[in-house]
Amino acid sequence: MRIMTKFTSMRSLLALLTACLLAAGTASAQVKTLDRVVAVVDDDVVMASELQQRLDTILNQIQAQQVQAPPIDVLRRQVLEQLIIERLQLQMASRAGVTISEAELDQAIARVQQNAGVSPEEFRQRLAADGLSMKSFRQQIRQELLIRRVEQGSVNRRIQITDQDIDNFLRSKEGEFWKSPQYELGHILIPVSSSAPADEVSAARTKAEQLAEQARGGADFRRLAIANSAGQNALSGGDLGWRKTVELPSLFADALEGLKVGDVTEPFRSDAGFHLLKIHAQRGSTEQLVEQTKVRHILVKPSAILSDDDAYNKLVELREQIMNGADFGELARENSEDIGTMLAGGDLGWSMPGQFVPEFTQAMDNTPVGEISMPFRSQFGWHILKVDGRRKQDMTDQYIRNQAANLLRNRRYEEELQNWRREIRDQAYVEIKLPDAQGQSESTEQQ
Repeated sequence: MRIMTKFTSMRSLLALLTACLLAAGTASAQVKTLDRVVAVVDDDVVMASELQQRLDTILNQIQAQQVQAPPIDVLRRQVLEQLIIERLQLQMASRAGVTISEAELDQAIARVQQNAGVSPEEFRQRLAADGLSMKSFRQQIRQELLIRRVEQGSVNRRIQITDQDIDNFLRSKEGEFWKSPQYELGHILIPVSSSAPADEVSAARTKAEQLAEQARGGADFRRLAIANSAGQNALSGGDLGWRKTVELPSLFADALEGLKVGDVTEPFRSDAGFHLLKIHAQRGSTEQLVEQTKVRHILVKPSAILSDDDAYNKLVELREQIMNGADFGELARENSEDIGTMLAGGDLGWSMPGQFVPEFTQAMDNTPVGEISMPFRSQFGWHILKVDGRRKQDMTDQYIRNQAANLLRNRRYEEELQNWRREIRDQAYVEIKLPDAQGQSESTEQQ
């Protein structure tokens, strides 16, 4: 308080401190250098203190992983490039009017705390141990959410998955492998050579049939394999481990068709003898029935006129009206900004797994039939939704195509994300002010 009464502004205080430092000159080699700019990024800057703080964090992470860190100069430049890209993304968010509401920020921090498995007070203590206040942590999370939203919005527009892309993938060897179910299999081999006389073949077939009957009757398949099988895995109970059908001989794959977990095949013959297979467990979807949800929603998009908090509060009010008897469809027609569904009262029809963005899917899955969700945020804006029904439907082919489309989109996302980051970096004005090896400041400009 005494300082502020003597100096009318913080600027005059800083000016005096700077003058004192300059006056000291070389008389005091111990004077610390004031914070300085290490990069100019369009209309923003990166400060040396920010670079050092991020660098220290990265070094601590590398040390915790017990791996060899690259040379400090190399690492410093990599970290500076990361900060430059983040600055560009945050500037894009600002120009586009992208904001993160306090409610959404609270939800994100609650998820972080929940994943950490600690109480709010313990969470604050952990932050303090890392040198962070709750205020600074909230700002970090806000920036991460802004960056993620800008990335998703910009990159997803660049990705188009066509029906031809899906067809090509499903017909490829990789696609065949991907959609093939995976089984944990047990195997019994009753040996008989391909040139054996008929009575030996008949005896081997009879033994295999008897073993199959015992296994179906509840006998331990692994014990039967140890006692009777001539297969190379016999002493380990005939276990073949986890195998996709495309990894199996076609004779084995054909025998498994149509079977469920716990089933035992009929004996089938190869040149080595008669085989039995049992499905101990299964991974991967071969179910013909998928769960669908019939859902309606109302979308409100934040804008220069409507803030993020105002959009959230608007949906809170609409939800209250619906809870008090107002018609969801009417309010959707009057208020929703989803042009594709507003005239239909917000009706999205029967959904398929993977059809919606994760935030929408999570809210939909957590909302009981007939109820209205609380407002939630996606990359498109704020939503409320109503679940009108759930059912299981035989849509295996469509389900596989949707999952394949998601796989291709996710695969392209990482590639397009790197391309997009490189493009915004190349198009930006960036001036780097890090000293080079001779102690001179480097200055690079890009338009």
